[in-house]
Amino acid sequence: MSASRHYDTVAFDVRENASMLFFARTSADGDIEDYLLLMRTEGEDLGGVIFLEINEQQFSGSDMISEARMSGNMLTLVFNESVKELDGTTELVLCFEDTQENRTSMESGAFRVLGEKLSGGHA
Repeated sequence: MSASRHYDTVAFDVRENASMLFFARTSADGDIEDYLLLMRTEGEDLGGVIFLEINEQQFSGSDMISEARMSGNMLTLVFNESVKELDGTTELVLCFEDTQENRTSMESGAFRVLGEKLSGGHA
């Protein structure tokens, strides 16, 4: 089963021990209404684990995500098995507004955060 989420903002950030891709849908006032965070830990002690968080619900993405594909203004996450917390979803399509700022964040962050999970698609 496939599901999709739509976002107007994509941000990439690097912290001391993690790289993050943050997708947000914001209100006209700029408040975050919905978000998805992909985070990859960095450093010898942390081992490059990927985490997925959706609206304060955290998942372990490394074991969960089997593949990620980019095409235009879409990022598709394919899961190893259905995710009951996401209504049995096996594939999650993230659509984002096609702005220069969002494209720059995706170009900078997708490979750094998803790494070996990326395959196919059109980067």
